[in-house]
Amino acid sequence: MTSPSSKVTRYLTGITTTGTPHLGNYVGSVRPSVQASLRSDVQSYYFLADYHALIKCDEPARIQRSTLEIAATWLACGLDPQRVTFYRQSDIPEIPELTWLLTCVSAKGMLNRAHAYKAAVDKNVARGEDPDSDVSAGLFMYPVLMAADIVMFNAHKVPVGRDQAQHLEMARDVAQRFNHLYGEHFVLPEAEIDDAVALLPGLDGRKMSKSYDNTIPLFTPRPQLQKLIAGIVTDSRAPGEPKDTEGSALFQIYQAFASNEETEALRRAFADGIAWGDAKQMLFERIDQEIAPKRERYEALMADPSQIETILLAGAEKARTISQPFMSRLRQAVGLRSLATGAKAAAGKNTKVPKASKAGFKQYRERDGLFYFKLQDEQGSTLLQSRGFKTPQEAGRVIGGMQQTPGDFVNSYADLLEPVDNQTALSAVKVLEALANPTGDQ
Repeated sequence: MTSPSSKVTRYLTGITTTGTPHLGNYVGSVRPSVQASLRSDVQSYYFLADYHALIKCDEPARIQRSTLEIAATWLACGLDPQRVTFYRQSDIPEIPELTWLLTCVSAKGMLNRAHAYKAAVDKNVARGEDPDSDVSAGLFMYPVLMAADIVMFNAHKVPVGRDQAQHLEMARDVAQRFNHLYGEHFVLPEAEIDDAVALLPGLDGRKMSKSYDNTIPLFTPRPQLQKLIAGIVTDSRAPGEPKDTEGSALFQIYQAFASNEETEALRRAFADGIAWGDAKQMLFERIDQEIAPKRERYEALMADPSQIETILLAGAEKARTISQPFMSRLRQAVGLRSLATGAKAAAGKNTKVPKASKAGFKQYRERDGLFYFKLQDEQGSTLLQSRGFKTPQEAGRVIGGMQQTPGDFVNSYADLLEPVDNQTALSAVKVLEALANPTGDQ
């Protein structure tokens, strides 16, 4: 392997720089990331994903401001740049270069199945518009840029939400394909999905999200924080009437900040009929207790952007001690070499040729407890991807049926597979026919 030592587990986390961090970001990403960075058995990489921001935002000032706010947030919340590699994505020129190398080995059929792209296409079709209307190449290629972020530093684990798990599987496929063609260069990353991480509700009870305009900015001034918390939607039950904790946004937010003992105390208060105003005051005081010291540090950092810039540039220099030599080796691997060196290598008798892999099915179990399979060709590209099965036997029966009737899998099993385009389907039929008739007899 050609990257940092494999004696420790490497974790990589990025946040797209398009908005102001809110309490949901803090509870779901920032706080657990900072806690993980303190572990002695991990090597952590944290980056500001400003290239990704360009996919969804065309406001330069907003991207610059968000980059500053997110960097200040991580630092104010305790991220130590001396312990981790903390950098801005756009300060690592090897990342877009690697993106292009990976683009050249990425199957378009795989990218067609990316959730974000499919959602955009489905929305256009529902409106009766051209399927690719207003769909940028950046959105389409997002999974490849994400793969480059990950494999540049050969991350073993990438903490993501379940909605991003597909992108991790794509990153694995792309890395595997590259390894097949050019030798073993990349670790195959794994998604780290923690279902225990809280998804915080917003002011209106829906998931806290900028798109819903229901967020509570993480470092909003104390008076504004109190005002926003006072606006959390509650029901009409009067003081003295018992109140339900189930479905209560106020209770869920409190639980994300409080200890078990504090949470149980509020649960009893709900049962005893606490007034909503008193409950909101308790929530305000509990959040401010945790955030106030960090807010002071955050405000000092925001007042001195040059300090943050210095930290990020130092982090980029640290990151490039890995990315520069690694990219040099990858350029050599794909043939982007000095002509003199290339001629000598071509004349050598011991040039390694990657071993061809066999086409076939790969079965595996995801963290959701379901069983999946995919059909890959000889280059390691995924042709068919199943949906989840409750047992491996169910998945095995479908695989057996597809091998028995290769040309009929689309009609017989379409509802059990992710959609594919016609060209990929034809390629899948050829592989299935070859598996069904390995000797080539007619």
